[in-house]
Amino acid sequence: MTFSKQSAIVLIKTNFLLIKRIKRRIMAWCAFNDGTATCKKRSRRFHERSQTELGEMMYSRQLTLRTLLTGSIASFALLAGTPALAQVVEPAESDNDPLADSDTATAPAAIVVTGSRIERAGFDQPTPTTILGGEDLQEAATVNIQQALNELPQTYNSVSPNQSIANTSSGTAPVELRGLGTARTLTLVNGRRFVGDNNLNFVPTNLVDRVELVTGGASAAWGSGAVAGVVNIILDDELEGLTLGAQAGISSRGDGGRYTIDGSFGTQFAGGAGHFMIGAEYLHDEGIGIEGRLDRPWFGAGVVNLGNGEFELQPDVNDLAPFTFGGTILSSSLAGQVFRPGGALSAPRDGDFFSIYDTLIVGSPLDRLGSYARLTYDVGGATLWADATFGRTDVDQPFLTDPAGSVLVSNISASNPFLSPDIQQQLAAGGDTSFLLGRFSRDTFLMQFDSERETKEVAVGIEGSLGGSWTYDAHFSHGELDSKNRIHNSSVTANFLRAINATEVSGQIVCAVNADADPSNDDPNCVPYNPFGEGAASLEAIEYVTGTQMSDSVSKLDSAAVRLQGDPFSLWAGPVSIAVGAEARWEERTETVGELDEAYAFGTTLYGDPLEGGFSVKEGFFEALVPLVRAGLLEVDVNGAARYSDYSLSGGIWSWKLGGTARYGDLLLRATRSRDIRAPSIGNLFSANSLNIRPIVDSDSEGRGSNPNYNPNPTVTILTGGNLDLVPEVGMTSTIGGSYSPGFFQGFSMSVDYYSIEIDNAIATPTVADITAACAAGNAGACSQVVRDGDGTITTVFATTQNIAQFKTSGFDFEASYRMPVSRFVDAPGTLSLRALATYVDELISDTGSNRTDTAGVVGDPIQYGIPKWRGNLRLGYDSDRLGLNASARYVGGGEFDNERTIVNGEIDPRVYLDLGVQFKVSEQFTLSGTVKNALDTDPPFITTTYSPHYDVVGRFYSVGVRAHF
Repeated sequence: MTFSKQSAIVLIKTNFLLIKRIKRRIMAWCAFNDGTATCKKRSRRFHERSQTELGEMMYSRQLTLRTLLTGSIASFALLAGTPALAQVVEPAESDNDPLADSDTATAPAAIVVTGSRIERAGFDQPTPTTILGGEDLQEAATVNIQQALNELPQTYNSVSPNQSIANTSSGTAPVELRGLGTARTLTLVNGRRFVGDNNLNFVPTNLVDRVELVTGGASAAWGSGAVAGVVNIILDDELEGLTLGAQAGISSRGDGGRYTIDGSFGTQFAGGAGHFMIGAEYLHDEGIGIEGRLDRPWFGAGVVNLGNGEFELQPDVNDLAPFTFGGTILSSSLAGQVFRPGGALSAPRDGDFFSIYDTLIVGSPLDRLGSYARLTYDVGGATLWADATFGRTDVDQPFLTDPAGSVLVSNISASNPFLSPDIQQQLAAGGDTSFLLGRFSRDTFLMQFDSERETKEVAVGIEGSLGGSWTYDAHFSHGELDSKNRIHNSSVTANFLRAINATEVSGQIVCAVNADADPSNDDPNCVPYNPFGEGAASLEAIEYVTGTQMSDSVSKLDSAAVRLQGDPFSLWAGPVSIAVGAEARWEERTETVGELDEAYAFGTTLYGDPLEGGFSVKEGFFEALVPLVRAGLLEVDVNGAARYSDYSLSGGIWSWKLGGTARYGDLLLRATRSRDIRAPSIGNLFSANSLNIRPIVDSDSEGRGSNPNYNPNPTVTILTGGNLDLVPEVGMTSTIGGSYSPGFFQGFSMSVDYYSIEIDNAIATPTVADITAACAAGNAGACSQVVRDGDGTITTVFATTQNIAQFKTSGFDFEASYRMPVSRFVDAPGTLSLRALATYVDELISDTGSNRTDTAGVVGDPIQYGIPKWRGNLRLGYDSDRLGLNASARYVGGGEFDNERTIVNGEIDPRVYLDLGVQFKVSEQFTLSGTVKNALDTDPPFITTTYSPHYDVVGRFYSVGVRAHF
């Protein structure tokens, strides 16, 4: 057998599984002779040689055995590294020795697989992909991976410790691309789905090799949910040695303390055939309490009506006035008087009035643990592997003051025995027999949200080669997520109404229901409630009028998949590669609630009826890469994929993608068109129905007015909840763009891509107005949800989750990077790097049937789906053997605060946030680091709610860390 130069090149470019297995054996041999650290250092430094040069090196009879072996290691490092852009970047030519200092290195080449199921060197994927390295995540010093990803311009910060105030999303961390909802972004770990609603709190940051973001539809490759794109977190499964780390952070205002410890360990065994790794990360985030609002004057703002249809943003707007924490008399001769602790009355004072958001914290506290272990073993031509993960999050935070018991406007008897004799006399002198009281009872009904989420998942799999170009992989996984949610101090409506109605019998204050002539309404447990002044109610009364809402749920995910890839034949331009596979998935969820929840006993109901349901899906997919042209510098490829998904509840549906690339020298052009799907979730399908009776406005009244018995504003029965008749959403995505890596400008690359996503039959919970308006517009499905009597008057509306909405967004993504050795300019070590990312959003349209709005360029904090037109990141870095420095500028565009009201000062200016970082390698084992987020302490715009999804509401934040590797 003749080993030619071309054979060597083919070996390096295509036989990845073989190289991966060889690498472990070589590393064991090299470590035995030279030590593991030396071998790993050589592997990292081998960046200068191109793949062709490497083939020539292997072909040369002058190579020593050690050079050949370490060259094989380095070739794998070239092929698996992280590029600045989402295509294979050829290393620059160099006359340096392949094991020379890395200061002269350029970015290594990479194989990006998330946008396709075909893994082949040199394959320019047509789907735009952005990559974030694991070291970048570590340097970001954020609470979790999600927060680091939220700083990318393609993502939307819909859930974070600041965004989850006063809602039950605290403790979750999903990623959302394009502002289209977290359910339309598919998040994977090592290319696999995981249980837990894409909660990245469970993924340990210290094990991440890189994150690949496919910023376009990818359902043909990965299935349901990939309408806006895919986030694939790839862990470092080649981990060697022991690494320990710790980090601490605090805001410049002395709050928001954050502490993290992590560790990882990896080793080979059985002569390099086996590999074991394990890692864990624990974080304690203290959050930022109510007192933190005082140091952040942008909180507490409001929109004030100036009259004549104009409004103004103003700071410190107390929109709940004249309500007070102790209670304000709203009627009678004592109107305007405020109850003080102890029950005395006085005129209002400065500080008595407030906004509802003044009672909420700034940042949620969080304890989270993420851990992961992996075992691999090479057997013949295959690699067997097994994974195990365990994660846990704990949140215990003030929620909000229950409006059902706190904002009280009740008819209080002037002879209420909790009123002092003096106040009773003043009311009697004024001829008042009762009065209205307005009180925000934070002393009794400040709800506390307590949540524990725990995930456990195991997976087993195999990957190997069948000979030639054919490879395969298969896996099975099982995961469970246990959630326990509690909301303490919730108002129990019936008890509160009984307790607030007090009377005096034989000198003792009792509940009136126990003193009237009707014994059927007696409640021996009733304790009268004193509402006059903060702290007036007894502990026994508070215990009687409050309860704990509770929800316990178990979600399960079983997943199995098999994939086969190979080159069945060749055309005039080269081999045709195909990938074919099958997948199956089973999802189920069971939720139980407390007795009081099920009885709808709470005034503000967070959990209703229990939920139980599930579904399964069986899928098959096919993908092909067809080279069409190989003529000189011109290369043209076509890539197509199709997937058929058969859902147990809604039946079968197709998704597909067609794309192409054309490379001419340093220029790459690409385009895709895809049909993507998002299947309804278990909550969409099985949420229990609830009933409400209230007046509505009929938006489908045209032609009915001639009937004198028709009522356009009837009181109707409204049913809400899940809907088993839901079908998958369908999104159509188009992308077109390209990248340029000029040979005359070594180390520089740039790309520009246009995207357009349109989603029809989007799943949403419509309002009655949405449904009747959609019916008026001719939507037969909406009309079927409305029941009318013989006169045309609505009697019942089924406002269940429906395929009724439409979404559309389009814009441009820009990316550029430059990396060069400092030695090109001066005789000094180190490498300089620059990376810029930017996104322009031309439109973000949501249409619910009754309302169509474009929120691109609308950036006020209360606007749902609002998003800046422009976002961008610019990062400058310097790296050497001892020192690393980086500075990042995050640009967030401005726009309108609100596009539905005329706000005279509602034009929001853009913001630029400067982040600084330093890493100092004290020795081969120890590295110290420090970061400053928002170093200039740039203020956000006025905040009228609890947060902003676009702007930093915390302010300057410091972090320091230490890392040791052995």
